[in-house]
Amino acid sequence: TKRLRFLVEKVLQMSMFDKKKAVFKKKELDLNEMVENTAKSFSLRVEHTGGKIYTEIEAIDSTMYVDEMHFQNVIFNLMDNAVKYRRGTLILTISTTNNDKGHLVISIEDNGIGIAKDHLKNIFDKFYRVPTGNVHNVKGFGLGLAYVARIIKLHHGTVRAESAVNIGTKFVIELPTTKM
Repeated sequence: TKRLRFLVEKVLQMSMFDKKKAVFKKKELDLNEMVENTAKSFSLRVEHTGGKIYTEIEAIDSTMYVDEMHFQNVIFNLMDNAVKYRRGTLILTISTTNNDKGHLVISIEDNGIGIAKDHLKNIFDKFYRVPTGNVHNVKGFGLGLAYVARIIKLHHGTVRAESAVNIGTKFVIELPTTKM
């Protein structure tokens, strides 16, 4: 029942975003601090699997107006996927930088099972799950990355994935640092 309730909540959230009825409660936050705190709170989960989590907080300009709850959910979701799709000992690296356009870049990189190139273009679609053959060890509905993409878009940013099978996956979020 918990999984079903969670699915219903995600579908309703996505529906609200699609109809543009969702209301963000944006406030000024230091995303360096948020990313670091979220990574710290997630470290027990990673270490419980025998893995390691590293943070490289290097962004100079990291203060933005964001919805704290939704943005933390984005970071959490991407780290959670790294744990779910790990291969061997998980090495998870979360970093912040500023690029040459002055945007804040948040990167979440793992050494997991990776995603084949032909599936990368669909991973942010609602209900899409990368086929894993007859292996059903990871439960999900294909909503997590759709939610991530939608939240980032509603914050005027972009998200992309770089991946190679059996090497790992890197999610890169780019956000303009102009205040909204």
